[in-house]
Amino acid sequence: MISFTIALAALIVGYIIYGRVVERIFGPDGRPTPAISKADGIDYIAMPTWRVFMIQFLNIAGTGPIFGAIMGAWYGPAAYYWIVFGCIFAGATHDYLSGMLSIRNGGANLPTLVGSYLGTTARRIMLVFSVFLLLMVGVVFVYSPALLLNNFCLSTQVWVLIIFCYYVLATLLPIDKIIGKVYPLFAVSLLFMAVALMVVLFVKMPDLPEWWSNLDAANKNVPPSIFGVESYMSKNPLFPCLFLTIACGAISGFHATQTPLMARCIKSEKMARPVFYGSMITEGVVALIWATVSSYFFYYGGWREVVSPEVVSNFMAQVNAADGKTLVQYFTAPNVVNYVCTGWLGLLGGLLAVLGVVAAPVTSGDTAFRSARLIIAEALGIEQKSVSRRLLIAIPMFVLAIALLYWQMKSPDGFNTIWQWFGWANQTLAVITLWTVTVYLVLVRKAYWATLIPALFMTMVCTTYIFISPKALGLGHTLSYALGGVVTIVAAIAFAAWFRKQSNNK
Repeated sequence: MISFTIALAALIVGYIIYGRVVERIFGPDGRPTPAISKADGIDYIAMPTWRVFMIQFLNIAGTGPIFGAIMGAWYGPAAYYWIVFGCIFAGATHDYLSGMLSIRNGGANLPTLVGSYLGTTARRIMLVFSVFLLLMVGVVFVYSPALLLNNFCLSTQVWVLIIFCYYVLATLLPIDKIIGKVYPLFAVSLLFMAVALMVVLFVKMPDLPEWWSNLDAANKNVPPSIFGVESYMSKNPLFPCLFLTIACGAISGFHATQTPLMARCIKSEKMARPVFYGSMITEGVVALIWATVSSYFFYYGGWREVVSPEVVSNFMAQVNAADGKTLVQYFTAPNVVNYVCTGWLGLLGGLLAVLGVVAAPVTSGDTAFRSARLIIAEALGIEQKSVSRRLLIAIPMFVLAIALLYWQMKSPDGFNTIWQWFGWANQTLAVITLWTVTVYLVLVRKAYWATLIPALFMTMVCTTYIFISPKALGLGHTLSYALGGVVTIVAAIAFAAWFRKQSNNK
């Protein structure tokens, strides 16, 4: 519990200190925000700061900080480092500065911002890239909550239909009609889940992997070969896979597609730090809690505490049947959520906690589709005040999403395939956003190092993954690291040359 407590305190201190540093770098002032200057009653609507914070938090807190943290716990306490440092110095910085940049540009969406600072070609690439990512987010965040709800009542297919119908309404109606009204309820359930699990952690004070722990000797009840963590890590090395697995809990490019939605609803620039930086830190806390719970679950026999003996015996029988499977493959992220919530919080508390987990993807999926509609509309110059114009874009978009969802449900490995490519696309989007903000900071003569350093690091992560992943090029580890390093060095040299040119022109 020592490492968890230190990490939790570090996130809070990071918001207070480094959040203020980032705020001073940008310099918010009293100019009218787009919510005031461009109010249209549909997407540009001034709302109370507490409501904007809740919507922003739920927009960005999909299954990433929960499912990603659970899978990231397989890497042990290294997950703590990435959540803390990634969240403070990369993710929250990324969210705040992209949100402020959107506010200063009239609530512009991400492709428009990229085009303004990286050029027309980059804008066109980003337009296609971001819409495709948002559709993947919407599809993934239909299926993952349906899998969780399937354990309580109705079938997965029925839940998919219900959630998808909600997405259609949330995408088409004014933002304050559904999203602005139901999100506070979703926020309560999500925060209940996080707080309840954190309280149980401090009450139980279970043995947890610490930064100095020997993980090879941690799980004494199950041989490492049967549990399967080592096998998983050999196929998915800590670098770069940890930094893609725990995405939304540390840094996520998807967030930059969501910040313009709240940039169009915030009343004052001075409220941007609690809304954008603060919501990312809050998401980091959620990820930290689930990484901690899952570390106990995987490494110190916590799974034996919350999984019934009959289920354990069944799992062990299947594992010992020489079919090549391991316990990690049976303890999927949705299963871990259900086991932990119901095992620690009882039936009612577990149900409320699971609903909190369900609220996360549902409230990200609806705004993903909404963001996609707005991005396409802006690119094509189609106004969105009339319902007919909204349908003109929404109908083809949802048809494509249904086709992708159908393939995902019918393909044996559909969900895992979409999830992995979503993770890479998500972090690649963060790279592009960080470079965009870096260029802006250089042009206005502000401390560009705040985004340059994470931009270079994430460039290394994303390019190395393309070289090393079996689903991409599948090169050897050494060669992949070398090529990832070369690409990053080339990016640094290109930036240095551009920076020198800008300096000479001033």
